[in-house]
Amino acid sequence: MFRRIAASIASLPRQFRPFLKPAELRVLVRRSEFGLIATAALVGILAGFAVALMSWISQELHRQIFSLDDGERLSSAPDIKRATILLAPIVGGILMGILFLVLKRWRKKPMVDPVEANALHGGRLSLTDSILVAVQNLISNGFGASVGLEAGYTQLCSGIASKIGLLLQLRRADLRILVGCGAAGAIAAAFNAPLTGSFYAFELIIGTYTILSLAPVVVSALAATIVTRVLVGDAFMIDIGEFGAVVPADYLPAIVLGIFCAGGGILLMQGVAAVEELSRKSSISPAVRPALGGIIVGLLALVDQQVLAAGHGALHVNLNQNMTIFAVLSILALKSVASAISIGAGFRGGLFFASLFMGALLGKLFAYATPYIFAHATLTPVIYAVVGMSALSVAVIGGPLTMTFLALELTGDFPITALALAAVITSSVVTRTTFGYSFATWRFHLRGESIRSAHDIGWIRNLTVEKMMRADVKTAPATMTMEEFRKEFPLGSTQRVILVEDGDKYAGMVLVPEVYSAPTMAGEEKPELSSFIRFKNDALLRSMNAKQAAGMFDKLEAEALAVINNQIERKVVGQLSESHTLRRYTEELDRRRREVSGEI
Repeated sequence: MFRRIAASIASLPRQFRPFLKPAELRVLVRRSEFGLIATAALVGILAGFAVALMSWISQELHRQIFSLDDGERLSSAPDIKRATILLAPIVGGILMGILFLVLKRWRKKPMVDPVEANALHGGRLSLTDSILVAVQNLISNGFGASVGLEAGYTQLCSGIASKIGLLLQLRRADLRILVGCGAAGAIAAAFNAPLTGSFYAFELIIGTYTILSLAPVVVSALAATIVTRVLVGDAFMIDIGEFGAVVPADYLPAIVLGIFCAGGGILLMQGVAAVEELSRKSSISPAVRPALGGIIVGLLALVDQQVLAAGHGALHVNLNQNMTIFAVLSILALKSVASAISIGAGFRGGLFFASLFMGALLGKLFAYATPYIFAHATLTPVIYAVVGMSALSVAVIGGPLTMTFLALELTGDFPITALALAAVITSSVVTRTTFGYSFATWRFHLRGESIRSAHDIGWIRNLTVEKMMRADVKTAPATMTMEEFRKEFPLGSTQRVILVEDGDKYAGMVLVPEVYSAPTMAGEEKPELSSFIRFKNDALLRSMNAKQAAGMFDKLEAEALAVINNQIERKVVGQLSESHTLRRYTEELDRRRREVSGEI
């Protein structure tokens, strides 16, 4: 068979053969913007297939486990056996625990998500890890844990994009864009919303918008949307139903709703963090925690099954249904607790769709109080639900334009979109100024990472002191006398000498000109060499990055510092000057700027 394929390739016209060679294909993609766009289209097509496949697997799990009929959604299906509602999340938790034990022995490195990959690793994602995350997400969602599939969609599609980019040996900037294309395709396919997917990539995965990234990201989002629509039809559509008109008096209530949604989002994120912290401090094994979380989720689902899974069915039911205040409050409280318990206990998934569902409930709850506070407001509960969806989601997920375009693509109405924009901006500003994090960056913060967005800071960490230092340094024993020092290091031979103790242990630095400026005439008191030692306790570690090194130079007002291997052995391995550090930092900064602008 392979011989026939090779013979077929050989029979092609000469002008078509180069494009079949991997090396030539890499050149095409690296040197041509159209090549990158074509690759982005491929990523979008694969993303569409991946989202459709994950969605189908999840729905099949729901059908088999909970005995659903065709077209039924788990969170809104009637007549599910109560024993199944209780036991399914527990079984899912047991499976997650078993998978945790397997991965603990097999996969030693922590799994990296698309935001972290683009911020620290130049877009490098493990496809194997991405598939594992998607499997964990499917188990969690399929057995009813209160999490959505969007995290799995994004992880898997970004992992596919990164793998393609690595095979093509793309530049760092292009690889980061391609990872954004994968995420854009995932979200666009998940919500049938290409604009939402595109700006999700710009704001949350790539970290910036540029002319170079516009075409690839949008093409990927469109391709994924088309593929998913062909495969699953309108299954991902959110039906808003009938909604009224918007008048200027409606903007003030929308802004107030944005403030309330910011508070709700902050409480939700802190709730997840509190559950995770409680789990860590307990003596319960991480392999057992998902099962315990499954027990709590199952008990909550016995009260109201709308807390199960992401909540697609429950959202559709509640959007256009007249509900009592108590019913809305109950579902909102139960879903918030179930989501926090699910993620905090170790189930895999995200809060994207959960935040949309809870935002809709918060919007409807706010609608009941509006006539008593804002006499001239005319909005219907459905419009408040749409505005609440966008406002709460931006507090949790981030991305103001992402959530604004989601409102536009859900309703197709520009006045409602403008209303949602006012609420989204308010919620974003309040969350940023009072809390400072989205859900993803808050979890990075709890892990000790300083990532606040997907902006590329990985190159700073890669520009280490070890890569910039000079290894050929002048050293001398700390016990050397002044006469021995002057004989060993004549004036003009070097500027600095690093003194070492037994075993090359760092003892300080001496400036040669200062030693020669000491008294040498007869009758004058001659100082010891130890009086010229500087920076006895201050040296650079070779693992420090350029930014940290520059901070030490500024703090110590030093022109150069010794480099040691670690703080325990303190063995001298080199020397670094402030001027060289700043020059290399500036060069790399300019290189990244030119990569973004397309100059290189």
